[in-house]
Amino acid sequence: MSRLRRSRTHKAQRDVHRASRTRVNLPGISVQISVLIKTFFLQARTRDIDQIQLVDLDPKNRAKLEAQELDYERPGLAQHYCVECAKYYETDSALRSHWKSKVHKRRCKALKEPAYTIEESERAAGLGRDDRRAIVAVTDSDVAMSQS
Repeated sequence: MSRLRRSRTHKAQRDVHRASRTRVNLPGISVQISVLIKTFFLQARTRDIDQIQLVDLDPKNRAKLEAQELDYERPGLAQHYCVECAKYYETDSALRSHWKSKVHKRRCKALKEPAYTIEESERAAGLGRDDRRAIVAVTDSDVAMSQS
């Protein structure tokens, strides 16, 4: 493999390594298919933005998430949690540095936009009802004709 060929294909290695870190082992399936399956379907997913907006940012739920009891299965014993990004951190200093990062600021900016609703998606597809009425310009001659 030449140097040029290697430089054009090295970016895909990241996805292959991420796929190998998934929790599920698929015996009896070819390597290429198992990598595709792991890459797209079996990776652990974070919470979606609309789930965070509608559930986690509610003041009662946010207080529960920020003050969780000790959980030995979570990083940092579930004591350092970023509600906006739905991630656990090992230490308080890691959480504080995350709050200053671009990733956190981008997520906060995305959360400020309203959630995409089902009605909005139906209107975009042309299935919804259009509540706007057509504006008809009424002139003085139309009024005079209707009165006579």
